Amino acid sequence: MHTVALLCLALLTAAPDAGTPAAAGTRTDPTSEVNTVLDDWHKAAAQADEARYFSHFTPEAVYLGTDGSERWTRDEFRAWARPYFARGKTWNFTAVSRHVSFSKDGTVAWFDEALSTTNMGPARGSGVLVKDGSTWKLAQYNLSIPIPNDLLEDFKKRIEAHEKKRTPPKGK
Repeated sequence: MHTVALLCLALLTAAPDAGTPAAAGTRTDPTSEVNTVLDDWHKAAAQADEARYFSHFTPEAVYLGTDGSERWTRDEFRAWARPYFARGKTWNFTAVSRHVSFSKDGTVAWFDEALSTTNMGPARGSGVLVKDGSTWKLAQYNLSIPIPNDLLEDFKKRIEAHEKKRTPPKGK
């Protein structure tokens, strides 16, 4: 009986195994952590959850959109996106594939992802996350639309023609 009691006590005070919630915070895979953050970030947009979506950014974050003029700080991007979130009609991006790499000290991650989108078709995202305590935050995101090489010459001409029609920025 004494042996059984000691064994029970040893099991209760031993380090938790990987299947217990307590262990989840101590034995995590950084790639899984980053994937979870990015998947939740995309899901927050699809669910028009503005607070959750923007909580995934650092205060100094930069968002680069598909248009060459779209370089926003987090707060500028939030101001632009607010009407979409308010109407409950945002965007829906789902990662089809993703590659994640880490700095040697494990505090910076960079990634690229192929995206399925409801409004743009196939797209690509890439970015940088930084570790903020125990949480990963987006410091930069770059959204792009991959153009097949066979179509590049046509798109190049169309983009150049479009740029000539644009009004020059103020101050120039």
